Amino acid sequence: MINDEIKELRKKLDESIQNKRPYDEIYKISVELDELIIKYYKNEIDKRA
Repeated sequence: MINDEIKELRKKLDESIQNKRPYDEIYKISVELDELIIKYYKNEIDKRA
C-alpha cells in the first residue's frame, strides 16, 4: 500500500540525513518521497470525485 511505501521512504530519508549521506543520495530519496505523496493525494482526490 502507498502509505507503507511513504513510511519506508520517510524512514530511509531520515536515516540518510542522520548518517550524513551524500547530498545527491538524500535528494534522490526526497524526490521519490515527494512523488509518492503526490500519488497518494491524487488517489485521495479521485476517490472523492
